[in-house]
Amino acid sequence: MPVVALTQGMGSLAQDVAEQLAAELNLATLQHEVAERVAEKMHVPKSLISRLRAGKAGPLERLTADRAAMALYSAEEVLEAAAHGNVVLRGWGATLLLRQVPHVPCVRIMRAFDKRVEWLMAQLGTDDRELAENEIRRSDHSNATRMNEQFGVHWGDPALFDMVLNTDRLSVDTCVQQIKSLLVRPEFAETDASRAMLQGLALSARVRSALRSEAATAEVDVTIEASGGAVALRGIVVAADEREAAERIASAVPGVALVDNQLRVMAKSRLFPSARA
Repeated sequence: MPVVALTQGMGSLAQDVAEQLAAELNLATLQHEVAERVAEKMHVPKSLISRLRAGKAGPLERLTADRAAMALYSAEEVLEAAAHGNVVLRGWGATLLLRQVPHVPCVRIMRAFDKRVEWLMAQLGTDDRELAENEIRRSDHSNATRMNEQFGVHWGDPALFDMVLNTDRLSVDTCVQQIKSLLVRPEFAETDASRAMLQGLALSARVRSALRSEAATAEVDVTIEASGGAVALRGIVVAADEREAAERIASAVPGVALVDNQLRVMAKSRLFPSARA
């Protein structure tokens, strides 16, 4: 069940590559649907998620937005889609979320800045080059900031990818054929171990999302490891009721067969009233 992760950059032609690749291999695509599902879980308009991602949110929106929740819920959507297989994932940090999974090629699609500006001017039907340049710079800055905050990496670092394709020199079709050739290489063969790793990552994300969605555990920040339906919870909570709630909520998550609750309760939590803030 092929899974391909691509970067998303305005004007890079990543969308064209993703759509052709999906059509030729009969794969699903996932990009805009993520915003809808994340917005639903956060109980905010989809337009807010789009503005935050594009760097267009207003000062108050940026100040009050729950970026941690947005990152958590979007990661859940990406990993769930990858675990089902047969999909091309574009953007949403997919290349970083999935780079540890051996059978998933992570590909950066790039293009010269000037070409991206010309693409956007054509899309907007304008000859205002400064407008297009500013829009792409803002989009790039937003992407770089989000990837640094979420993963602690420099966005665009070629060492993060298995392949970097430049659509300034390569046609969309050539890019697609290169990715297809990568998929059949032995390094990217899907194995029982790689499939189990991906399933474990998806289940961990599902559990973390469930904990965030419940008031009793919304502030709990612990390590979650999943393998074969068994979930281990490790870390420190401030009260026994949080420990019990975390186990109860994790146990109810679809796919969880066993919870190994290794959470420890802070012995003197009364000395740290801000721990719940």
